[in-house]
Amino acid sequence: MNIGDVIIYGNHGICKVIGLQDMCMGEKIRPYYVLKPVFHTASTVYISAISDRRKTEIRRILSADEIFALLQNMSGKDFVWIKDNNKRKELYKQILVDGNRSQLVKLVKTLHTHQQELKNTNKKLHISDECFLKDAEKTLCEEFAYVLNIKCKEVMPFICEQIEIALKKTKGSSSAAQHTPF
Repeated sequence: MNIGDVIIYGNHGICKVIGLQDMCMGEKIRPYYVLKPVFHTASTVYISAISDRRKTEIRRILSADEIFALLQNMSGKDFVWIKDNNKRKELYKQILVDGNRSQLVKLVKTLHTHQQELKNTNKKLHISDECFLKDAEKTLCEEFAYVLNIKCKEVMPFICEQIEIALKKTKGSSSAAQHTPF
């Protein structure tokens, strides 16, 4: 990691590495990276430059080409729904912790689809599913908005549009035009 890099750090989201400074923790002076969250500019995050823990929480951001490729590779069958609430919660927690964007998009797609099905029967998503949906959307929205230089509120419509384009390419425009990705 270098000063000037833009990364994703845990649940802090997109951060720019703005410096490296020595800090006294306990009786030892150690180097810490100084991170500035892009979407939460009032915050500053410090992470140890020598800790192994940081390696598991730091992810590189995707490029615009990688985002487009990810969305173009989504098919109509990419769902991660498990009927058992407890097993589903464990899976969704793991998807959020891992931060795999493909799995996050599948999670959002699954929960949006399930939410629409429930809405048609005057029901709502389970509260835990709602929380997972919001967390997954936040994770994707910040990264996609930053990389694609669009507003966070434009990200979900963008994802839907790109998945729809991918579906049309794989199924032919007449049958895919009737299918909505979420």
